[in-house]
Amino acid sequence: MVAELDERGLALPSACDGWSIADVLLHLAQTNELAAASANGETAGVVGEWAAPAGPMRTDVNDIAGRAVERERGSSGGAARARWVKSADDMADALEACDPASRVQWVAGDMAPRTLATTRLAETWIHTGDVCVGLGATQAPSDRIWHIARLVHRTLPYSFLRAGRELGGQVRLELTAAEDESAVWYFGDANAETIITGPAVELCRVAGQRAKAADTSLRGIGPDVDNVLDLMRTFA
Repeated sequence: MVAELDERGLALPSACDGWSIADVLLHLAQTNELAAASANGETAGVVGEWAAPAGPMRTDVNDIAGRAVERERGSSGGAARARWVKSADDMADALEACDPASRVQWVAGDMAPRTLATTRLAETWIHTGDVCVGLGATQAPSDRIWHIARLVHRTLPYSFLRAGRELGGQVRLELTAAEDESAVWYFGDANAETIITGPAVELCRVAGQRAKAADTSLRGIGPDVDNVLDLMRTFA
């Protein structure tokens, strides 16, 4: 989508407030580099450089990300694109070299390399949608978001813990696949107390904070429906 854009195209505004398409690519490059460093066991130095404050220290992830983009914004859009492409390749190589049974550091603590890879897939997919808005394009459906939907389900305990709330029981997701709408993806026990149904794309957009659950066709039954739809997320 961005490969053939000239500087004018890369400067178009994205759906991220105050960020151009080039800014989105810069942000993804920065966080890809952080993930590669994590996979290589070099997180501490890179985190310090990436999150270095330009003023009073703030710890909100969005603040840190915004500050990092502001600090490095100014190079050409083409340079940001080239850095993003290289960072994605380097990150994939670093994650593939990890022992699947090992743990790597990330914002919310340590996790399996595959989980980190999935969080990067989730963020890239969300920001692809942001770029689509800037280009006036439609984001193509992809069944690769199965991994993102699974991440949403597996991290529900963390999402509740982060918000200081308690799950009332097990949660099951019954989601329409992205590409074949006749297929359904199931996550969780069939006897779960809370069941959420609807399109996987909508669930992933809500979890990525790009849509409000009330504006989607997601529905549910059970004691935790409202909390799940409010708290589910794909990032720290």
